[in-house]
Amino acid sequence: MGTELVPVGQYQTFRRTWRRLVQTARLCCGVPDYDNYVRHMQEKHPDRPVMDYKTFFRERQDARFGGKSGFRCC
Repeated sequence: MGTELVPVGQYQTFRRTWRRLVQTARLCCGVPDYDNYVRHMQEKHPDRPVMDYKTFFRERQDARFGGKSGFRCC
């Protein structure tokens, strides 16, 4: 067992795969992807302000569960 280095291409593939798996797990649990939101806003809507994470998370929860007035547990 030496100190062999992993080829750069293989490392990048691993990182990309890991990020996708983490993103999938978060979406399955209902946690929105803030990094994708920020990237989208910067690329497609540079003139609009980007919400901070707390505001973004609350807005996504309200959109998913209907906000305070429309929430139903059953």
